[in-house]
Amino acid sequence: MKFENLAIIGTSHIATQSLKEVRAAIEGEKPDIIALELDKKRAYALMTKKKEKISIYDIKKVGLKGLLFSLIGAWVEKKLGEYTGVSPGSEMKEAIKLAEKNNIEIALIDQDIEITLKRFSKSFTWKEKWNIFVDIMKGLILRKKEIEFDLKTVPSKKVIKKLLEKVKIRYPSLYKVLVEERNEIMAERLNILMEKNKDKKIVAIVGAGHEDSILDLLAKPSISYSFTVNQNN
Repeated sequence: MKFENLAIIGTSHIATQSLKEVRAAIEGEKPDIIALELDKKRAYALMTKKKEKISIYDIKKVGLKGLLFSLIGAWVEKKLGEYTGVSPGSEMKEAIKLAEKNNIEIALIDQDIEITLKRFSKSFTWKEKWNIFVDIMKGLILRKKEIEFDLKTVPSKKVIKKLLEKVKIRYPSLYKVLVEERNEIMAERLNILMEKNKDKKIVAIVGAGHEDSILDLLAKPSISYSFTVNQNN
């Protein structure tokens, strides 16, 4: 599926392959705009590496479950990044550096992280918490590997589809908030970006798990989303 003024690059946030593909895409496509799967807060944290102390205010903003999920997710990504030798989000950081170096406009198309985590806190069910506990125990005791792939490369579309299907079945609210809703928002923001910049080339860099769904949404003749897109985020 191709669009005249848009190219989407699906990445893994800890893969060496993604760093190379991002560089090649920006150097090859020579885009006028680089759209990133980031919001302002995540982009700032990524570029400054500023560590802020956790406060009661943080829990009020995103909810306890959302905060814990964020902390655990960051820890897991960091550990996996140590294994691959690539810091989480390095491909996004590389894109920002290349954009600044070549005077390319940057568009942040993801939902505000605080909104995402707050919605996660409200929607995550007890059944899903139990499923997480069961899945962790299975992994520790049985060492079961249902899907294998090299962490240093971007998983194939077949593997990604299989992983997403498992998440959707085991963790439906997590899938809805972290994948489905964000795909809708990013597709809508890309659609607006393309409409306003028909004569400009756009390269969008998103996680590989979002790529196909965003393309499918963009291909629809008319899109009716559940959320109003706040372009100030």
